[in-house]
Amino acid sequence: MKVLFTFFNPSGGMETLNRVRCKALMQHGIECHLLYTYDGEGRKNIKGIKTFILSNPEQIQALIRREHYDTIVICSDIQLMEWMHQWGYTGHLIYEIQGLGTVETAREILVDYQARIEAYATALLYPRTSHIQNMMKELFPGKLHFCFDNPLDTERFHYIPYPPKPFPILGWIGRIEKNKNWRDFLKLGAALKQRYPDMYLWMFGDDTLFHPQEQAAFQQMVAELQLSEALIQYSNVPHEIMADYLSIIGDSGGLLCSTSITEGFGYAVAEAMLCRCPVLATDSDGIRAFLYPGKTGLFYEMGNIEQALRSALLMMENAVLRSLIVDSAEALMHQRFSAAHYVRHFNSMHKVLDP
Repeated sequence: MKVLFTFFNPSGGMETLNRVRCKALMQHGIECHLLYTYDGEGRKNIKGIKTFILSNPEQIQALIRREHYDTIVICSDIQLMEWMHQWGYTGHLIYEIQGLGTVETAREILVDYQARIEAYATALLYPRTSHIQNMMKELFPGKLHFCFDNPLDTERFHYIPYPPKPFPILGWIGRIEKNKNWRDFLKLGAALKQRYPDMYLWMFGDDTLFHPQEQAAFQQMVAELQLSEALIQYSNVPHEIMADYLSIIGDSGGLLCSTSITEGFGYAVAEAMLCRCPVLATDSDGIRAFLYPGKTGLFYEMGNIEQALRSALLMMENAVLRSLIVDSAEALMHQRFSAAHYVRHFNSMHKVLDP
């Protein structure tokens, strides 16, 4: 079997998902290729997977005709799916949704795409995220649906012990955009520094992807909260060493804070848990699949910085609770989100498609 996975650009959670699932499927005899219509810094993470960066329709069409893919999984890009149909592609054309921003934005996009998805898609694929599940079932009742967890590289991405830092670290991963809700992170960081003056704030992102107005507002808030000296921003850290950073954050006595409005899955949170880094998060829907309050992490109400502060201090200062959360979260990641589980689900999907 030969499969092509597509997305707009290799960045963030989609870059991680495509890379991890390709490697897992390839180990089980399924040839996998990647197609991105725009280049991105995340391409540096991709090794050993045939990857194409093409935006010209004629070049993409030539690729499809040359490679004879049995299945093409198109994430979000409705234009690309329409082209595939027009070119007479006869394999399985699976339309995938991993997250489209806020719930309101996702509904608006899917309603706009509804007729084309109905006309062109063989089947639909998405993670176990309630708002996505509900919308897909509501809007596409007559299509074949496949819903299963995204994979983690539980064999190679894991906790790595380091000598503890002499200061606690509050971590954050994401782009400087509205849906990632970076304002809550900065406010919480400023509040925690009142209790821990030596605390550092580590932010991980891609400085080539941002909204100019959001970036300007970000810089202004950093100055207003007097966080410049405590804030360290890391851009495009190679994925293979993100496990080191997450492990260091956890061992510092700090935590990762996820402040998103809505997430389809939440790779940053899942990978932090895999690296024994405790997580405080907004209820962004996608992470409900693995963040169980008081067991594998803690939630706070978005915008409620007082509650976020209380919860962060609880995880930092209650050693028994912290140990329980870290142990349980790491175990859950291995039990439920291994790449082997994903391969089984993917093969089961094709048994339905190819009876």
